[in-house]
Amino acid sequence: MRLLFIGDIVGKPGRRAVGRLLPSLRVDHGIDMVVANCENAAGGFGLTREVVEELLDYSIDVLTSGNHIWDKKEVFDFIDEYSCLLRPANYPEGTPGHGGVVMEGKETNASLAVLNLEGRVFMRPLDCPFKTALKEIDRLSRTVLSVIVDIHAEATSEKQALAWYLDGRVSAVIGTHTHVQTADERILPGGTAYITDAGMTGAFDSVLGVRKETAIERFLTLRPNKFDVAKRDVRLQGVIVEIDDKTGKGMTITRINRSME
Repeated sequence: MRLLFIGDIVGKPGRRAVGRLLPSLRVDHGIDMVVANCENAAGGFGLTREVVEELLDYSIDVLTSGNHIWDKKEVFDFIDEYSCLLRPANYPEGTPGHGGVVMEGKETNASLAVLNLEGRVFMRPLDCPFKTALKEIDRLSRTVLSVIVDIHAEATSEKQALAWYLDGRVSAVIGTHTHVQTADERILPGGTAYITDAGMTGAFDSVLGVRKETAIERFLTLRPNKFDVAKRDVRLQGVIVEIDDKTGKGMTITRINRSME
């Protein structure tokens, strides 16, 4: 099975990149399943129902998220309706939504379990992502061999530690949140594919997808201001992971960085 994981989609430019580039990526790389982090897909922060429907119309199989999933309060009205729209599994019991899912591919017979976790270093004090991972992996892997984890975290050390902790238990551990694609993709000894951050899908003439001028002003003045989504040099970043169908082990992991121009 060949999985495409799309790094954090930022605003309308990121959605446009997915719509334009995903079809050719599927063909060029023989993609069976697509997972994308979407927590910044609506105006740069949060989600709306319309944005979720738009992304699913692009034949994305699973949408993951992170700490910005709740930025638009309307998400509480619909998150339970979409089993393929994930929020981190280590939120407290009773939180709306789903932390993991087993999905059948829309265009192939491939099946895949996806688990979404959020880190705690420099972030909110959620339940332990390490302990939550073991509990959820045990549940999800009862029906499928292939399991991937989106670890949405700030600290590189936390992401790496989780990958080593889960090595051999899951097919891939893929980092999101920092919007900067790292060059440390590898297959760990137990057969788990890993990258610290899959990158960003959006405008790169920016600071993490936000207009440069807006971000610079905040750093200079230390005053809050509105973060406007940038529009130029739009790219799709992510990774392609090849998974052994018979063992669920990661075989290869390759970075993707494709421009719309």
